[in-house]
Amino acid sequence: SACALKASMWQAEHLLSQLAHSSSMPQQQPGRQPKANWKKMTGNAQLEKVLETQMVRAAKMIEQRLDNEIERLENLNEDDLERLRERRLRQLKEQAKQRDEWLANGHGSLAELTQERDFFDESMRSKRLVCHFYRDTTFRCGIVDRHLTALAPRHIECKFVRISVEKAPFLTRRLGVRVIPTLCIVKDEKVKDYIVGFDDLGGHDNFSTEMLEWRLARSEVIDYRGDLETPPDSAAGRQQGGAGGGKGGKGGKGGKGGASSKKPSGKTIRGDKADDDSDDDEDDW
Repeated sequence: SACALKASMWQAEHLLSQLAHSSSMPQQQPGRQPKANWKKMTGNAQLEKVLETQMVRAAKMIEQRLDNEIERLENLNEDDLERLRERRLRQLKEQAKQRDEWLANGHGSLAELTQERDFFDESMRSKRLVCHFYRDTTFRCGIVDRHLTALAPRHIECKFVRISVEKAPFLTRRLGVRVIPTLCIVKDEKVKDYIVGFDDLGGHDNFSTEMLEWRLARSEVIDYRGDLETPPDSAAGRQQGGAGGGKGGKGGKGGKGGASSKKPSGKTIRGDKADDDSDDDEDDW
C-alpha cells in the first residue's frame, strides 16, 4: 500500500542518515582499535544490511505498483476507454471555458487602474491578483513593469495590474505601502503577501523574469512547476535551468544570487505623495 511504501522509504532514509553520521566519525588504524570501536564497526555493518533490505523492499513495492497499473491499463475495454476519453474531453472544455473567462476579464496583460475603487473591483472579479504600486519618476518601477508585462501572458490564471501611488493615497495608506516599487498579492479578496523593493529578488536591478515568477509562486498566486526551494537566479537555480534546457536567468552583482535578507530602505510615501528619490538613493535597495 502507499502508506507501507512511505513508511519503508522513511525507515530507509533514517537508517541511511544514521549510517552517514557513523561513517563520518574518525576511525583508528586496524589493529589498534579498542573493543568498543569493533562493536561499532559491527553495528555499522548490520545497519548497512538493514538499509539494503529496506531499499530492496521499497523498490519491489514500487515495481509491483507499476506492474499493477500497467496491467489495469492493458485490461481496459472499449467502455473504459470511452469513459476516459469523455472525462478528458470534459476537462479540456472546462479549461478552455475558464481560459476564455480569464481573457474576457482582462487577464493576460498588465492593466492600468485609474482610480482606487478599481483595486477592490478587480479583487472581487479575480481570485488571484498582483497589483504593482508604482510612481512614474521611480526608475525601478519600470523594471518591475517590464517583468510583469512578460509574466502576464504566461500566467493568465492571475490578474496583473498597476496603480500610481499618487492617484491612490487612501489605498496606499490603508495597505501600508511605504516603499516603491511594491507588489501587493491578493487571493480570494484578501491581501496575502507583499514584495517590497528588490530584496526578495536578489537585492539588485538585474534579476530575471524567472526570479520574479518564482517569488510570486512562493506566495501561491500563480501556477508554477519549478522548484520552489531554489531561486532561479542562485547558482543552484542557474545550474538546474541549464540542465533542464530552460532559462537560468542572470545572477546578481559580484556573483550573488537568490533572495537577500537585506532590510528595506527608509523610502516612504509621506502624505499623498511619495518622496522624490534620486538615482543614487535608489541604488541603496
